[in-house]
Amino acid sequence: MAQKTMIQAITDALALELANDENVLVFGEDVGKNGGVFRATEGLQEKFGEDRVFDTPLAESGIAGLAFGLALEGFRPVPELQFFGFVFEAMDEVVAQMARTRYRMGGTRNLPIVVRSPFGGGVHTPELHSDNLEGLIAQSPGIRVVIPSNPYDAKGLLISSIRSNDPVVFLEHMKLYRSFREEVPEEAYEVPLDKAAVTREGKDVSIITYGAMVREAIKAADNLAKENVSVEIIDLRTVAPLDIETIITSVEKTGRVVVVQEAQKQAGVGAQIASEIAERAILSLEAPIGRVSAPDTVFPFGQAENVWLPNAADIEEKVKEIVNF
Repeated sequence: MAQKTMIQAITDALALELANDENVLVFGEDVGKNGGVFRATEGLQEKFGEDRVFDTPLAESGIAGLAFGLALEGFRPVPELQFFGFVFEAMDEVVAQMARTRYRMGGTRNLPIVVRSPFGGGVHTPELHSDNLEGLIAQSPGIRVVIPSNPYDAKGLLISSIRSNDPVVFLEHMKLYRSFREEVPEEAYEVPLDKAAVTREGKDVSIITYGAMVREAIKAADNLAKENVSVEIIDLRTVAPLDIETIITSVEKTGRVVVVQEAQKQAGVGAQIASEIAERAILSLEAPIGRVSAPDTVFPFGQAENVWLPNAADIEEKVKEIVNF
């Protein structure tokens, strides 16, 4: 089994699904010959041709609109928005069209669209490129939001998303693209959508998180273990809809919880998670629900990112506060 980065796992998933189903189409800005800004689609146009993998104009509204029309005609489009900070140009197509069509048409039509897009901080991108906007889509019923935290999950979740008959926004954290490798099978496999993963078993406190913050949570848990604090880590993987059952089972087990997200406190999905825990498991809690997030300001310029972004030290501090409450 090969050791692969997350970007390699994503390329694998796209290649396998293009080969598996002739109705799968990949398109977006520079995804053809150039292989995309992060090379996620490198080599795919050469292998599958310009009719299956092709460039579009620099117009996110056009990309999303094309995907919507193709899906209605029986295709399985996988459009790429070059950075998720540009989703505002495509919000009507994503939220007002893709998310509503099954209801609008009485369940007679499917919308098998996967909108792929990189996002997230820590790589010093220009303004509007790193923003954590998953909460905007997660608050829109009718569309799934998937955020992998590692190469194995990225490949399996992307294949599951492409094979799903529902619209999916598939977000890929830029800092995770090439930051580490892990074993990834060569063949196609599916990781279930809407199902969180227990990344680490623990008994003292639960950390509920997703995306790049899973890596930070693991670092924090390693340090806390040296102080005899046993941390359980839940990787949401799908942030809309939430896997409430796995979250509540963990909270009932440990009695303490810290919800971690990279997004600003008022953004992301952390507030929804905290609300669900308070509503369903408040009598199991031994301490208040802890939260770690970025400040409620606009995303800073690159030189201030490291100060602004939450990290393992922030998580560690909050866990100690909750454990010692």
